[in-house]
Amino acid sequence: MNKFAAMLPVLLVFTFCATASAENGGSLRTNINPALLYAQAILLMQDSSDQAYLHTNEWRGRPLDHRFTELMELNDKVFRILRQASRQKVPCDWGYDLSLGPELLLPSLAKVRSLAQTARLRIRWHLENGRPDDARDDLLATFILGRQTAKDGVLISALVQVAAENMLSTGIAENWFRFSSETLQQVMDGLASAPARGRMAECVETERTSMKGWFVRKIEEFQAGSRDEKEALQKSLNMLRSIMDPGNESPKAVGSPTPDSVVQEAGRTTAGLLAQLKELDPLYDEAAVLMTLPYNQFQSQIKVFNEKISTHPNPFVQFLFPAFEKCRIREFAIETKLAILRAAHAYRLSGDVGLSRIHEPHFNEPFQFRRFVFEGLDRGFELKSKIATWDGTESLIFVEKDGPAFYLDGKKVGMPLK
Repeated sequence: MNKFAAMLPVLLVFTFCATASAENGGSLRTNINPALLYAQAILLMQDSSDQAYLHTNEWRGRPLDHRFTELMELNDKVFRILRQASRQKVPCDWGYDLSLGPELLLPSLAKVRSLAQTARLRIRWHLENGRPDDARDDLLATFILGRQTAKDGVLISALVQVAAENMLSTGIAENWFRFSSETLQQVMDGLASAPARGRMAECVETERTSMKGWFVRKIEEFQAGSRDEKEALQKSLNMLRSIMDPGNESPKAVGSPTPDSVVQEAGRTTAGLLAQLKELDPLYDEAAVLMTLPYNQFQSQIKVFNEKISTHPNPFVQFLFPAFEKCRIREFAIETKLAILRAAHAYRLSGDVGLSRIHEPHFNEPFQFRRFVFEGLDRGFELKSKIATWDGTESLIFVEKDGPAFYLDGKKVGMPLK
């Protein structure tokens, strides 16, 4: 093969890009569906062994080795595409067909979490190597990816959004001393201008239509396409077994519904199954309101709702209703953590005066502040909220001086890494 033939694919790509740029007024396109670019980035991600090396090793408090650097460099193309996606001006449409209900696959979600983990590592790598603009751009591009993930209105996608925001917030806090004031200001401005968060309350209707609505549609299809009620009921039972009990792969909690018990409670008729599903609508309506309540009201009313769910005689309730309480508490927590970031930035800019201006989003008062001393050395400061989660009270330590590593948040906040 001559040199021209070898270069032909590259020349064709270059010609296409140049033409597209010329048609767009000489500038890069901003009208590409971001999901298409995210799919390209995911295709370029490293294999699982490389990901495991990056994500299962604890890098805080230890030098970044040669292999770490090699893997970071291999990710450059991935993050270049994430940055391109973050500049798009059109809505992000993941192309998911929610009418598939429980059969819908969401393969991008695990990849988004992995990219957020990698982005957190890249913050330090860039800053240590004198590339603050790259640290800023990778961080913001991945933060926007997290926000875009929740655009499908699916509850698990909204939880992945929260996970990405958590990882990146902690990444900022652990590199606090590495950020210049100028770069940190640009980061905070970028976070403020990112797409709006996907809300847990918005996911309730998706849960209703894609889960409960899917069951209704399938049963009605069985009724219309069967010779008699017996055949329609058997098809419905087989469907329930495939969704509720696929291969008996996991142990069932005591008292949890089984496909046969659902059919039995419905009087062994498809009409009974449809009637059971119709009974769920008032619960979805109640959940939609609950998920919009402020923190204190939610804490009291969710207990009543949970009791209603746990004792409800309709077996579909136990199967179809997710843990709305955990989802909303996670939302309260990430809203608080993002406010903690703003408060920490205000503290850097204006000290105690700046800190006093940023209040907790769910309480009308400033965050609790204390200097953080680790092994006898002042290493930074901690901001603490009154929000209570399963990991304890929401707080975050901002590292102002390098040294031995410790946990920055969660149940082990302030304890040495092990």
